[in-house]
Amino acid sequence: MKNLKYAITLLFVAAFSFITVAQQRKANKDTEAWRYEIEAVQTGTQGTYLIKVWSYSKKPEIAAEQSKKNAIHGVIFKGFPGKAGVPGQNPLTSNSNLEEEKADYFKTFFSDGGKYMKYVYLSNDGAVAAEDRMKIGKEYKIGVIVSVNVAELRKELENSGVIKSLSSGF
Repeated sequence: MKNLKYAITLLFVAAFSFITVAQQRKANKDTEAWRYEIEAVQTGTQGTYLIKVWSYSKKPEIAAEQSKKNAIHGVIFKGFPGKAGVPGQNPLTSNSNLEEEKADYFKTFFSDGGKYMKYVYLSNDGAVAAEDRMKIGKEYKIGVIVSVNVAELRKELENSGVIKSLSSGF
């Protein structure tokens, strides 16, 4: 009887692990296309941006979690427009080929639990307001407010040789 309970428990743990891994693979597949939108929310403390990231996925929980990767990607490569009282920001790099040139670095940087996690956090603890959750066809568009520590992110990219420092000249 004990062995049967143990086997059933082990089976449930294995099934749950498989489901979690499968969901993460799906989330990474959704992110590979880098489908997201960024908008300014308000001025953050010095060295940070407070932005809303709209991410797309078939599961709203995945879209919310992937918003962190999308926020960092957007700050590095896209920038975002301003709105009344909140200035927009240019991307950290103007090199449109940087992502391909430094593909090995960015693959590691954006991996699950990668370095990108040190520079971003969900400012609303992952809670999504009703107006920030839209069903579009078979997927969701989820808006999440995140804070990005741009000053530290820039230092990391400069120290890694990915982007040039601001003091390096033109």
